[in-house]
Amino acid sequence: MSRQTQAVIHADALIHNFEVISALTPASKIMAVIKADAYGHGAVNVAKILQGRCQCYAVAISEEALILREAGIQEPIVIFEGAHQKYECEEAARLNCTLVAHNQQQLEWLMQTPASQRPPVWFKIDTGMHRLGFDVADVDTIMTTYAELVTAHSVLVTHLASADDLSNAFTQQQLNTFTALQQRFPLHSSIANSPATLGWPGARGTWNRIGMGLFGGGPLPQNEELPELLPAMTLQASVMSLRTIACGESVGYGQAWVASRKSVIATVSIGYADGYPRHCPNGTPTFVRGKRAPLVGRVSMDMLTIDVTDIADVELGDVVELWGRQVSITEVAELAGTISYELMTRLSTRVPRLIAK
Repeated sequence: MSRQTQAVIHADALIHNFEVISALTPASKIMAVIKADAYGHGAVNVAKILQGRCQCYAVAISEEALILREAGIQEPIVIFEGAHQKYECEEAARLNCTLVAHNQQQLEWLMQTPASQRPPVWFKIDTGMHRLGFDVADVDTIMTTYAELVTAHSVLVTHLASADDLSNAFTQQQLNTFTALQQRFPLHSSIANSPATLGWPGARGTWNRIGMGLFGGGPLPQNEELPELLPAMTLQASVMSLRTIACGESVGYGQAWVASRKSVIATVSIGYADGYPRHCPNGTPTFVRGKRAPLVGRVSMDMLTIDVTDIADVELGDVVELWGRQVSITEVAELAGTISYELMTRLSTRVPRLIAK
């Protein structure tokens, strides 16, 4: 590995987060959501770290499930988007996967699949997210017409639109709608994502779907009533250049930052091609030699620059944390005008993921 740009994945944090959330919901089962390459952490890595603890994994599409199977992951997998093509129904059964059905075409494909080659089916209900799922008014017809697909493994699933906002009454409206539905169709349930599992006890069902909570990326504003979740990723790079500039000199493209004093500038070997957001403003924190150092100038494709004037003895090769245990990814995301989910999932493949035990 030539440069020292890397994402360190903390196995201890993943295990800690999984266990504390599991302890919070003893009446539910926890599935680890490792779609989008485990939110950039490496799906195979994460699945292997959690083996023996996690009973089920979840992905978005069948290709993600196939990658896990080819890597030797044997636990059941739920495919959230269900089948995009008819052949995926038999493929899901072969791979020991469950398909989530959210439209009638998927149900027809499943009915056309021989029962011996048909995977378990979850039924997604739209309780207000208005993205995927069957209308509540159509559920009676769906359950009657496609009764053959309903088995002991079937689950009613919905998704909450605003669970990360504990003051938003819309979540309770969705829960009320779902509860009324379950009274007519007493199947297993899956309602809660990470913020709902932590902040809405009434959303905890048979299966809770834990994504961001697993990775410690701040699914809810942290407070003393919630268990502490640890960041599972540290994004770091190294100082590749140091220079001293005079007051009034600028740094980077467009002269977007001008020194107000004599300054020491460190160039760091990471940029937007690696997934660090280009729109981070001047002042976005990094961490080097035990202190915060602000971003100065525009982020380049392969490099960025930080002001280390007030940090003694910075040297070439020093490790700089971009986000992790010293600089919250949530803080960086807010400054970049986005969310931590996007920063994690957009991390480039040219950044190696290294597992720290």
